[in-house]
This record gives sequence, C-alpha cells and structure tokens, in this order.
Amino acid sequence: MTPNGPMQSTEAKLFERLKELTCLYHICQIASRPETPVPKLLQEVAELLPPAWQHPEVAGARITLDGQEYATAGFRSGPHSQSAVVVISGVERGRIEVVYIEDRPRRDEGPFLVEERRLLNAAARHLAMIVARREAEQAKAELQSQLLQADRLATIGLFAAGVAHDLNQPLGNIIGFAQLARKCEGLPEPAAQDLAKIEAASLHAREILSKVLEFARPVPLQKTLLRPNRVVCDVLHLFESRCGRTGVTLRQALAAGLPDVSADATQLNQVLINLTSNALQAMPDGGTLRIETQLDGDHVLLAVEDTGVGMGAEVLDCIFEPFFSTKTPDQGTGLGLQLVRQIVTSHGGRVDVTSQPGRGTRFEVRLPAAGRAQGGQE
Repeated sequence: MTPNGPMQSTEAKLFERLKELTCLYHICQIASRPETPVPKLLQEVAELLPPAWQHPEVAGARITLDGQEYATAGFRSGPHSQSAVVVISGVERGRIEVVYIEDRPRRDEGPFLVEERRLLNAAARHLAMIVARREAEQAKAELQSQLLQADRLATIGLFAAGVAHDLNQPLGNIIGFAQLARKCEGLPEPAAQDLAKIEAASLHAREILSKVLEFARPVPLQKTLLRPNRVVCDVLHLFESRCGRTGVTLRQALAAGLPDVSADATQLNQVLINLTSNALQAMPDGGTLRIETQLDGDHVLLAVEDTGVGMGAEVLDCIFEPFFSTKTPDQGTGLGLQLVRQIVTSHGGRVDVTSQPGRGTRFEVRLPAAGRAQGGQE
C-alpha cells in the first residue's frame, strides 16, 4: 500500500457517507412538501438513490408500491441488486430496489457496502412513514368532508321537514275546499274544470312534500360490532396535532376489557368528533381534554370532558335544540349537538351533560353493550 493509501481510503469512506446523508436529507426535503402528490414523490425518491451508491454510473433504482412502479430512466435488471421491503401499518406494501447493471468488485454484500444496506433500509422506513402520514391526512380530509356534507344535509333535511310540515296543512285546506266547491249545484262547467285542476295540482304538491319528508328522514343505520376504545383512539388521532397547537393536554382513561357496542361506525365517529371539537373550541386558551370509557351496568360509557368556559343553566336547556349555538356563524350551524343526540338515541342510548361556567363541561354518552366484557380488549 502506498503512503497515501490509508488517507485515500478514509477520504473515500467520508465521501460515501456524505452521499448517503445527502440522499436522506433530500428525501426528508421531498417529504416536507405536502403539495407533492405521492406518485411524484416516489419517482423523485427513486431518482435520488443511484447517486448515493458507490458506483452510480451503473446503478438504477425502482420503487414498487401497491403494484405501481416508479423507476429511474432506463431501469433494467442486472447481475447484482439490493432491496428492502416497505412495510406500512404492519403490512408489506412494496419494495425499494437498487441494481448494478454491470459487475463491480465484491464488497460487504456482493458489490454493495454495508452502509448502503443501512441506507436502503432507512429509505424504506422513511417512505413507509411518508406514505402512512399522507394516507392519514387524506383519510382525515375525507372524513372532515363527509362530516361537513353530513352537517349540510342535516340542515337541509331539518329545513325541508319544517317546510313540508308547515305546507301540508294549507294544502289540505285547498284540496278540501276545492272538493266542496265542485259539489255546488249549478256550477258552470269551466269553473268545475278549474277546480279539478286546483285539486290535482294540490295533490301533486302534497306528493312532492311527501318525497321531501322521506328525504329528511335519518339514513338507515348500518350497525357492526365496534370496540369502543378503538373508536376513541381513531378519532383522537385526528385531534392530536390540534391539541398540541392550542395548548390542550389530552388525557385518556380507557377501561380495559370493555364489551363491543353495536353501532354505525360513521355515525359513532361523528358523535365523538362533534363532542371533541366542541370541547376544544371551549378551551381557546388551553386546558385539559379528558376522554374516558368504562362499563356502566349494561351500557358502555363514553365521556368527553373539558376544562373550558362551561355553560350556565340557560344555555344547557337549549344546547340540543336545532340551530341553537353560542358560536359565531362561521364556527358552527347549531346542529352538532342535535345530531349527537339524534344519533345516540337511534342507537338506543342517551346523552347526559353537566357543566359549570368557568370550570368546564362533561358529556356522557351511554350505548347498550353488545355482549359480555372480553379480557384484554382494546
């Protein structure tokens, strides 16, 4: 070995480490751009990999996710390859692969360095976290959109039901008087024909109102067996970042071994989301949000408690009324709690609330237990 050999070897190793760190840095930079679509993100990551390997001139990379491939230009199989699986939420969803299309001197893993193996595994973990986070954000956005749509539909439904109810009585009078008028003796034929048209039009209007009332009725429940604690954890995941931003401490007191509840998953999620959102809005300056589950006789109790502004007796008497709200118009429609009670009641349960001004509010939702408690349930 020449005198400069050890120095050259050290410099080469430092250069390789620098390339690897640069690769990971750029992956993190790509991940920090929320506007970048996942397919474009995966393509950019694939193109970052070959320059980080010892022989980039003969290297190619390919990322496979859910059956879709994202590869560098001209990618093809070669005599040597390294790969790492992409595991998201415990499920293998894809693979990252780096290939050499020509032979190169043997190193730690074929022609690959052990550090390159670590880099490939780290890239796979980063990709899994990026994709999982994007999918969670997408699911959250879709859920919020569904809830907003449900809120709007509820508003339309209540308004339509009220209008239909108010119009039914005058329509009934019109039909009745038209029928009486047609029975008058000596009624001219043109007048009788006009009265018949009035009666027919009124009956048609009543049919339309009947359809409006059908639209306003609640959607049939699609019940399944749900684990109460799992439902709570899934919903609270949506609010963790918001709690951190607003200075709210989140505490959970989830009882073990709870029985399942038979409920519509979407509607039960909406109940917890509405109650949690209200609790956070009641604590603009921070506080403590406590979520509790426990077995209460033959019911499962879900409680949402805050240390916010609280409510007086006058407000408590009105909170479940449609369109009643203490919020500004841009913060709510006054239907959230009315929907909560409607959903819980349709499941055979009940909602109780206690509150004190300046000390906070506690909502308790009780739902019938579907069976005996099971040890170790989430």
